[in-house]
Amino acid sequence: MLSKRYFLIAALGWIVVLGSSSFAAAQTVGPYGEAATPAGALALTDAEAARLKEGKYSAALVWHTSSDFISAVTAGAIHEFDRVGIKVAATTDAGFDSARQLSDVETVMAKSPSVILALPLDPISSARAFQAAKEKGVKLVFLSNVPAGYKQGVDYVSIVTDDLFQMGKQAADALAKSLLNKGKIAWIFHDAEYYVTNQRDNAFRKTIENDYKNMSIVARHGITDPARAEDVAHALLTKNPDLDGIYVTWAEPAEGVLATLRSASNTKAKIVTLDLSEPIALDMARGGYVTAIVADKAFELGRAMAVAAEYGLLGKKAPPFAVAPAFTITRENLAEGYRESLNREPPQSVLDALQANQPPSEGGH
Repeated sequence: MLSKRYFLIAALGWIVVLGSSSFAAAQTVGPYGEAATPAGALALTDAEAARLKEGKYSAALVWHTSSDFISAVTAGAIHEFDRVGIKVAATTDAGFDSARQLSDVETVMAKSPSVILALPLDPISSARAFQAAKEKGVKLVFLSNVPAGYKQGVDYVSIVTDDLFQMGKQAADALAKSLLNKGKIAWIFHDAEYYVTNQRDNAFRKTIENDYKNMSIVARHGITDPARAEDVAHALLTKNPDLDGIYVTWAEPAEGVLATLRSASNTKAKIVTLDLSEPIALDMARGGYVTAIVADKAFELGRAMAVAAEYGLLGKKAPPFAVAPAFTITRENLAEGYRESLNREPPQSVLDALQANQPPSEGGH
């Protein structure tokens, strides 16, 4: 009998703990090993909401980039803040530039926000970027990352993120289901120290290796620049023309892989990726290569971040680490997937493709 095993994926202080009996028992935990609290558990009483409405509080949203994901997170946060009368005084986009994020924090501090919601780009530089806000007692709630040396309950209120392990695991399960639990696959991972993608990518790989013995990862390739995805996919297919499936770390590089498959002789390989994008969703709607997309509930992330900030304003103890659920999108629930993840309707192109490519009714000829 095998002794108790633990598999640790460590990146910037974050770990995913894989338990003893089954890889499926693994879970995402916080930077100091905190158990995850479901994001849905963050809520206010009517009396607490009334107290906030009397406070004349304001918020700043200091984001790392702009995207459909961030737009949905922002919408979730604003929806919650509006509910209790907290005004959003500023929203910024650092364009993945740590120096610019420091400047953004300095800019929003001039507006004297009561709370800041942010995704710190880099643990070291972010520790400096948010120092002034911390010293002035601004309630900080972080999305997915934490500045180096910051302590929960002292320097920040809470961290809210996705269930990173489940995103990778569900991607593996979805690809395996589409291939009837057998076949040769390629693993295109994010070749950089970034704990979000590292945890998701490695959860996919380990799920395949542990749970699907008739599936094998025959090709592995790291990617840092999404623009190189077509070149990477071309090289993989040249060496492995009989691939049955390909995992791609997120939707943008998956678009390049999709383009390569369309121009190659391989007509059977299925793609699974993470996060929604219109080109990927459109291929799925048309019954193409994309068999599944694993997404997070971005609107819920924003709502939970806002509630955590409200806990801080009320002096209410917040969970140190909250996680929004992941879910798998297939063609059958694609339209609903947009609503559940981004809280909006799918692009019209996707709706049109779903309508034009309806599968034949059961029993038809």
